[in-house]
Amino acid sequence: MEQTALLIIDLQVGVQPVNAALYNLADVLKGVNERIRLFRENNNPIIFVQHNESDLVLHSPEWQLFPELDAKETDLYIDKTHANSFYKTELQEQLKRFNINKLEICGAQTEYCVDTTIRMAHGLGYELFMKKGLTTTLNNDLLGAKTIIEHHENLWNNRFLTFL
Repeated sequence: MEQTALLIIDLQVGVQPVNAALYNLADVLKGVNERIRLFRENNNPIIFVQHNESDLVLHSPEWQLFPELDAKETDLYIDKTHANSFYKTELQEQLKRFNINKLEICGAQTEYCVDTTIRMAHGLGYELFMKKGLTTTLNNDLLGAKTIIEHHENLWNNRFLTFL
């Protein structure tokens, strides 16, 4: 029987620099926890993806998930070193193991790891879903975070995923 999993990407303490705030983070964390609750009620898998690099050293305080997240030991955890959550990770093997062909995606950063993972998952044939407003990012020198998120949601809509 096919299943849907919730894929939570890089909602880690160190993704938010000390001198800048991730856009709408409190609401994103609240919304992600609501999705986690729903997935738990339906006995669907929850997968946390955590980035590991020089600024997010494995098992460091910065690498940890935001403490507000309702993460449990029984959830699945994938460690990655690239924006693509599938690149040199166990993600696809875990999805096959649990017969998952549908993914609901949320997390950080919208234009990097979330976008890259969405495009890769789509290319691999997964059916993708998202609840609007459950990704976050930072302002950059060219665009504000809100514009970045709106732009990507517009690109993804009915091309790469379906909004719930």
